[in-house]
Amino acid sequence: MQAVLANPRGFCAGVVRAIEIVEQALVLYGAPIYVLHQIVHNQRVIHDLEVRGVVFTEQMESIPSGAVTVLSAHGVSDAVMEAAHRQGLEVIDATCPLVTKVHLQAQRYSKEGYEVVIIGHRGHVEVEGTYGRVRGAVQVVGSVEDVATLQVADPRRVAYVTQTTLSLDDTRAIVEAMKQRFPDVRGPELSDICYATQNRQNAVRSLAAKVDVILVVGARNSSNSARLREVGEMSGVSAYLIQDADEISPDWFVRSSRIGVTAGASTPEVLVQGVLDRLQELGVSQIEEIEGVSEAITFRLPAALLRRQKSA
Repeated sequence: MQAVLANPRGFCAGVVRAIEIVEQALVLYGAPIYVLHQIVHNQRVIHDLEVRGVVFTEQMESIPSGAVTVLSAHGVSDAVMEAAHRQGLEVIDATCPLVTKVHLQAQRYSKEGYEVVIIGHRGHVEVEGTYGRVRGAVQVVGSVEDVATLQVADPRRVAYVTQTTLSLDDTRAIVEAMKQRFPDVRGPELSDICYATQNRQNAVRSLAAKVDVILVVGARNSSNSARLREVGEMSGVSAYLIQDADEISPDWFVRSSRIGVTAGASTPEVLVQGVLDRLQELGVSQIEEIEGVSEAITFRLPAALLRRQKSA
């Protein structure tokens, strides 16, 4: 058997930045460092940081007054930010810059008098954060059916933004439905779509043409990892979402000679390597990596952290 690696896969620039923020906070401030919500959706990353003194919590009220607190890469609402300041927390904002861009865009639309529609998954922490950044009318749609029943104050004053972990392909049908119902609708430029989401989905499509089965390494609560599995199946091959090598079933490869492997944007490469090690135990004798888009994007650390580094 042969294993074929997708490219690109794994960590995106926003995730790299978020983890580096927490690690630098540990160095500069010392443990404990508190993080509101999971910094990224991967249990291996969370565990590695917890053993070093990071405390993850879903409840801001549980964070001691004055504590150093990192906000997750998915972003938070204005209400959460205001509550953090009332609590006297020393806040370090690890929101992905691409998510921040969506926040600013939604706020701009709202200030210009548009009713904002967020295309995304209800209940996802990123969508909740974006929703809470808009002071005017705002709604969430997750399907073409949602668009059909959408009620707005003025059909001529509607604008949409999208959840960053959705690609152009994920939102295309919903955007078209929006344009059909609201011909004057405004929306983001194509360049505003998260590059990492689109690149990883494109890589899975390329991978599917070369393999019999695909393994997607990622957390079950990772939206982009779950979507990679769906893209694989839509491309005509069996695809499985696994958190690590322990979840691999040899039965998946009974009729397979080429096994594709990819990873979500919040999955560390060490987990991919663990999967490859397990596949070699199961009979894989050759590993190749397909060519793909090179990602050279990096994001600066927050200004507050850079100032702390200079004064340290």
